[in-house]
Amino acid sequence: MKKINSYSRCLEYRRRILDISQKVTALHIAPAFSCLEMTDYIYNDLLFGENAEYHDSPFIMSKGHGCMSQYVILEDLGILSKNDLDEYCTKNGILGAHPDIENPGIHASTGSLGHGLGLGVGAAHAEKLKSTTTKVFILISDGEIQEGSTWEAVMMAANLYLDNLYLFVDFNDFGGMHKMSEQHKSFYPLVEKFSAFGWNAVEINGHSNSAISNAFNNIEKNNKPSVIIGKTIKGKGVDFMENVPIWHYRSPNPDEYDYAIENLKEIVD
Repeated sequence: MKKINSYSRCLEYRRRILDISQKVTALHIAPAFSCLEMTDYIYNDLLFGENAEYHDSPFIMSKGHGCMSQYVILEDLGILSKNDLDEYCTKNGILGAHPDIENPGIHASTGSLGHGLGLGVGAAHAEKLKSTTTKVFILISDGEIQEGSTWEAVMMAANLYLDNLYLFVDFNDFGGMHKMSEQHKSFYPLVEKFSAFGWNAVEINGHSNSAISNAFNNIEKNNKPSVIIGKTIKGKGVDFMENVPIWHYRSPNPDEYDYAIENLKEIVD
């Protein structure tokens, strides 16, 4: 694949995820599509890109059900093989519906929502104790913001002055099948919540590589942890999947697949 820009890469990643969906009865397509640009930025700009500065840094996909975005990028980078992806969720395959630390390129086993940030806080604190310059990158879903363990980790990260911790939030306004803005109105505005807990916080368009890059490069550098809240669309790129709850966990039938491949919208950057 090896597309130069995020737009081209993410189109190909979406097509690859759709291809894999035809091999299994159900796949978390929409959750993967919503966080794809942020996952792409972490891997292709921060960790493995031509100008990447953080080759030795771990990335924790706390939003375990978004792992297809992770798998297709790891395949593109040559860390996972084509066969690994083709055997996704089969008895002979190594890749399951959530990340497993035993597999290449995976830094944490996740899926029980609300655990990833705590793992990341521990990892970032350990790097501080060792006096390294290693950063820790984490991606969580807005559904995980419902978990008390997330806010305990948010508080602890600020108390420990973990300025080596960078959190990306896939803020697609859905917690599984229900809209967060309707069921949990007190979460809003989220930037102010994180700021009140002692974090550097910014909200951006989570589907724009330039917006993500500008946020990461320009967020205040001080003794605080940082969070980039990406406003995203669940199922981004295929019109009949966008913000439609049923596509949280479903594979398209052959006709839907053909339409989706042709329908992938341009992602405005």
